[in-house]
Amino acid sequence: METPSVNCELALPRGNGGQSYGQILKSSGLVGSSSLINVGFRILRTKVMALLLGPSGVGLLSLYSSISDMATIVSGMGLSSSGVRQIAEAVGTGNTKRIARTVTVLRRTALLVGAVGALLLVALCRPVSRATFGDDRHSGQVALLSLAVFFSTITAAQTALVQGMRRIADLARLSVLGALFGTVFSITIVYFFGQQGLVPSLVCVAAMGIATSWWYARKTRVERAMIAWSQVRQEASELLKLGLAMMGGAMLNVLAAYLIRIVIRLDAGMAAIGFYQAAWVLGGFYVDFILQAMAADFYPRLTAVARHDPECNRLVNEQTEVGFLIAGPGLLATLTFAPLVISLLYSAKFQPAVGIFRWICLGMMLRVVTWPMGFIQLAKGRRKLFLGLQFVASALNVGLVLICLKLFGLVGAGVAFFLLCLTHLNIVHWAARQLSGFRWSSINRRLGVLFALLTAAVFISWYLLPFHLSMLFGGLITLIAGTYSLKRLFSLVPLQRFPPVLQRIAVNLRLARAG
Repeated sequence: METPSVNCELALPRGNGGQSYGQILKSSGLVGSSSLINVGFRILRTKVMALLLGPSGVGLLSLYSSISDMATIVSGMGLSSSGVRQIAEAVGTGNTKRIARTVTVLRRTALLVGAVGALLLVALCRPVSRATFGDDRHSGQVALLSLAVFFSTITAAQTALVQGMRRIADLARLSVLGALFGTVFSITIVYFFGQQGLVPSLVCVAAMGIATSWWYARKTRVERAMIAWSQVRQEASELLKLGLAMMGGAMLNVLAAYLIRIVIRLDAGMAAIGFYQAAWVLGGFYVDFILQAMAADFYPRLTAVARHDPECNRLVNEQTEVGFLIAGPGLLATLTFAPLVISLLYSAKFQPAVGIFRWICLGMMLRVVTWPMGFIQLAKGRRKLFLGLQFVASALNVGLVLICLKLFGLVGAGVAFFLLCLTHLNIVHWAARQLSGFRWSSINRRLGVLFALLTAAVFISWYLLPFHLSMLFGGLITLIAGTYSLKRLFSLVPLQRFPPVLQRIAVNLRLARAG
């Protein structure tokens, strides 16, 4: 088993040459490939669940997932993010004893808070069941979710270790294996037990995550650190300061999602939650591919230069440009083929989700732009600002859903998400300017205008043109945008840095010049 070279892995390229873009594309390729495979597993799992359970069953699964997510966030105390930051900082010093101490503290802290979080959910299973479902009938299932909470907390800490060490290839592998095993076992459980198997399937997915993350975390060799629990408590304080802020922000997001589903259930019933969940999951499929690739390598890199504003802003602009070029064509395609995507990945019963889906796609385009800027707050450790902005966004999210549901019906849930993303973009941009003097580069401003116009054209075409003409128009726009994005990507990175197969394809399609 190899030992990572901690000094070299965090060495950052300077300047605006192809090396930095090459690093972005390399990490995006590794994590993106694993995310793409995970999307395949999620599609398979989603399709099977839709066929086996129907809209009401998918809505029930969504509520269980929301409970599990909220409890996991509270239990995890933000260690999944603060752990990455602390380990990346320790690795950047090259001090092996500091690295070992940080890793040991992270592991012990995760074990402790995971156990406490699981026990807390067991103790509160009845109130949680009454708040979610209106009765106590689901309290046993809620208590069983405590296992998923414990497993997920340990998995998050182990994954933070791998990511903080910037072992991107291992991060990609553990993600794929966890998704594979989780999909196989969860589908099997639901197939035999129906709705009674929903919570066991969530526990199974979490168990597969802890198994695979443990396997790859143990490959990351660090010195053994013998420290007492009293020292762990002292060292963990810094880890938890930022972690609590991150936990609070994540908790606000998940709580908002939970409340939105409760509002939809009260307004339109359990099937409506299923429609909303279908639109939400599909709207995030492709964007998750981009954002996970950003978080995997970009966050540790940005943390290492957080005190140098020009370098920090350059990395954010480069990441934003690559995000535009990769996400733009994919979201245009998703927007174009929305009715087919819903029917293919769910069933014809889920067609009411199409209208919500389109608005969510518009919001996801804005999220791709907002995401890199948001990391500036985390990299600089601005806990209070991060938490305050998350509170504003979450409160606005729920408020907009309440208003838009009354104005537009169920599709208003999608409209509310788009309005939230538009507002959040402006808020995060303001914060980035205050923290580092951030300005978008000229190329990013041009790309923003270009993709805004193309996205608006495809979106409006569905309301002005017949079905087949709008699909043809959207397909043409997607093809043009995709060709432009590929040519731009090939111009950013020297052709020889791509695999030979891609080099030949690029030259044959005249997307790049030989040599």
